Amino acid sequence: MPQITTDQREKAYAILKEDAEQILRLIEVQIDNLMAPKCPLYEEVLDTQMFGLSREIDFAKRLGLITEEQGKKLLANLEHKLSILHETVQNTVKDV
Repeated sequence: MPQITTDQREKAYAILKEDAEQILRLIEVQIDNLMAPKCPLYEEVLDTQMFGLSREIDFAKRLGLITEEQGKKLLANLEHKLSILHETVQNTVKDV
């Protein structure tokens, strides 16, 4: 089995980080267009996207492309950003 290079690890992490950012952008667009974070469709899209990302991260960890810590950090960072976005929307809805 070929050795995994640092370049391959960095590329795998960058791809996963990009996927996390795409999820955030998708949710931002949904909120901008629907303004309904309690909507079942919003929640389903978010759950599906987060599940998919967690599976990608798990796969990369099993291949040795990223560490357990890197995977947890990616998910925690995305969850934090989504939480801030959700809070902002809730405060905006309250003010309207």
